Order: sequence, then structure tokens, then C-alpha cells
Amino acid sequence: MARTRVGLIGVGTIAATHLEVLAERPEVDLEFTADPVAGPPVFRGARPPHHADPAEALAAHRPDLVVIATPADSHVDLAALVLGSSGARVLVEKPLALDVASLARLGELGAGRVFTAHHFAFSPEVEWAAALVAAHPEWGPVTGVTSLFCDPYGGRGEGAFASYVSPWADSGINQLTVLARLGEPTAVTALEEAGDAAWAVVAFRSRGGVGVARLRVDWRTGASSKSSVVVCGEVEVWLDHTAMTGFACRGGELLASWGSDGRTPRKVAHYRPLYASLLSGRPDPVLGFGVASRLTALHAGG
Repeated sequence: MARTRVGLIGVGTIAATHLEVLAERPEVDLEFTADPVAGPPVFRGARPPHHADPAEALAAHRPDLVVIATPADSHVDLAALVLGSSGARVLVEKPLALDVASLARLGELGAGRVFTAHHFAFSPEVEWAAALVAAHPEWGPVTGVTSLFCDPYGGRGEGAFASYVSPWADSGINQLTVLARLGEPTAVTALEEAGDAAWAVVAFRSRGGVGVARLRVDWRTGASSKSSVVVCGEVEVWLDHTAMTGFACRGGELLASWGSDGRTPRKVAHYRPLYASLLSGRPDPVLGFGVASRLTALHAGG
């Protein structure tokens, strides 16, 4: 089995999920971690070489893949550092970039080596819904999506926002990722941001038809709650992203239902198939530079 040497830049909250999933993969070796503040994490019972400076880490090691799990406003500079100083592929936490101009910089350095962790596209209920809709062309194209993503960040104080940019920047990209699994987003036709909440209307294409998605992000909530309703003609597919469950109905008729195994944590359930795809040699296009560029143009350009 070919080995994959992985470097991890950023040892914060989301890095813990990356490490848990990477530790399950027998072909992966954690070559190094880098973080100017946090210390080295435990990986398979040991602590890997750790550096405060990512440039120092890249000079000292020869990774095949570097994972960037840092705040959004640092993604482009760190990805450029990896591309410019190594031959490694880079997996960047979403969003890849906060502005369209930065995409050209990364593209010139090596678009084929840049991947983005659009993990919600791999959430099991989303994959189930996409497969269900694809298996029933008689339902027609997806014509509408209504999505509400809530996170309880508002009550955590100012310190909780140190790693975040804004609700639309940090959470809206997840909704666009779900939409990209179901169709092709083409334009943000309305965008309103107010403090710790955002509202967007997005046009998309599906099976030759057109649809409209209504996306709401709210950080003023007492608990995490994420859900979407997908409409195909007379059929509605209801998805609970928090519980990873879903059902499809037509009027009073239940057409299909799906539920998770009840044992796998939500983010692990996202990142397991993400890494399986990335390390397969044939990564899902939703991870690639092309999709990230299109979503960034919508997300950053509004």
C-alpha cells in the first residue's frame, strides 16, 4: 500500500476531526503539525514533530499532502506557501478564499494540487438525497431548496468569534456546498447580512431546468440546528443535517426515508468519505479547484 505523508497546519477545533479520520486510514503517516499557539496533538498514541512556523515545517519535511485547518482569512497565504515551497497537494478548509482575486494566485501556483474540504457535500443525508433525486428523473429537476443553518455562536462572547469571519463567510459556504451536490449554483441574486445572521437567494440549474434556493444562516440560537428542504415538482425531500436523517414525500405519500447509524459523530461522517475520495486517486470534483472557484465567485462576490 502506497504511503501518504500528511502535514497538518492548524491544530484547533476542526483539526481534531481531521486527525481522528486520518488516524483510521492505515496508509497515512502524520509527518508534522504546525501551529504558532497550540502544541502538538496526539496521533495514534504519539506526538508528531511539531513546528510553530509552517515554513519551517515545510523546509524540514517532504509531505505528500498538507491539510490547512486554520481560520478562513489565512487560507490563501498558507496554501500559496505550500504550493510554492513543496510538491505536495493541499487540502484547505472551506472557504478556499474570501475574494475572487486570490483564486488567480493559487491557480498559477498549481490549481491541480488545490482541494477544498467542502465536507457538507459528503454528509450522508446529502449524498442520499442527491442519489435519490438522480434515480428518479420522473420527478423532474430540482426547482427549489430552502435551507436553515443555525449555530450557537452568538452567546459565546467575543472570544468565540476569533476564528470566524462572518455567518455568510463561514456557514453560508456550507449551504452552497450542499446546493452544489444537488445542482449547479449560478448566481447570488440577493444577499443581506446583519451582524450574526445572513439571508441569501441563489439561482441554480438542475437537469436543464432552473431553480431558486433560499438560504438562511443564524448564529443567534440556543443550539445547533441545520436543515434543508429540496423540491422536485410535487416531491419534497426533507433533510435534517444535524441528525443526518431524511425523508421524501409527495403530498401524504411517504416515498423514501433514510437515517444514520446513530453511532458516528456528524463531522466524522462527513470527513470519512471526503478523505476516502481525496486519497483514492480520483477525487470527487466537488473537492477540486474548479468547484471552489465557482463557489468563491458566488460566495465572495454575492
